[in-house]
Amino acid sequence: MLKSLSSVLPDTLEGVSKSTHSSIERPGKRERLVASAQDLLHREGATGPTLAEIAHAADVPPGNVYYYFKTRDELVQAVVEAHANAVVELIGKLDARPTPQARLKGLAESWTRNSALVVEHGCPLGGLAHDLGRCDGELSAEGARPLRTIVAWAERQFRELKQRDARVLAETYISTIQGAALLANAFGDERVLKQQIRRLERWVDGLGQPTS
Repeated sequence: MLKSLSSVLPDTLEGVSKSTHSSIERPGKRERLVASAQDLLHREGATGPTLAEIAHAADVPPGNVYYYFKTRDELVQAVVEAHANAVVELIGKLDARPTPQARLKGLAESWTRNSALVVEHGCPLGGLAHDLGRCDGELSAEGARPLRTIVAWAERQFRELKQRDARVLAETYISTIQGAALLANAFGDERVLKQQIRRLERWVDGLGQPTS
């Protein structure tokens, strides 16, 4: 089973009745190629896997790749889109929570729920942004798009909490998560990630509380 951003930013299937669905239909070739690329780019870096390796992992004949993606960059762009869509779906679910504190804490929890994956391969969002940022061309800026969406959303939460410098707070919040994910991966220790997330949650809980 491929593990990628869908594991770190969960996308759950609900309401599927076993009585009416004895099996889940296998994704199409394009979907399998994108999922395979997500997984391999996360594990090996954005410049690592070849199209042939991605096709093999997706159980797609290498010659069929070009029917869906003319170049490797097009496939990588599809991976960015998949990450961006997962982020939009996640923050849409978080917006249903009643308070900005609950929404911000829910965002942080999406990393701790899958800390083992982060420890093993790092954060897929941060890793993609870092790897593509070193590339030339349009993909250089594209890799950071999912993180930019998250920071902009976090900024809105801090504004709702009537915090000054909401943008700075949002960047600090996300960079703390990303830094903790980096250290957890480097040290092979999920405790680093979980401790920093708990500290952030306690800090967020205190925002907007009256001071003595």
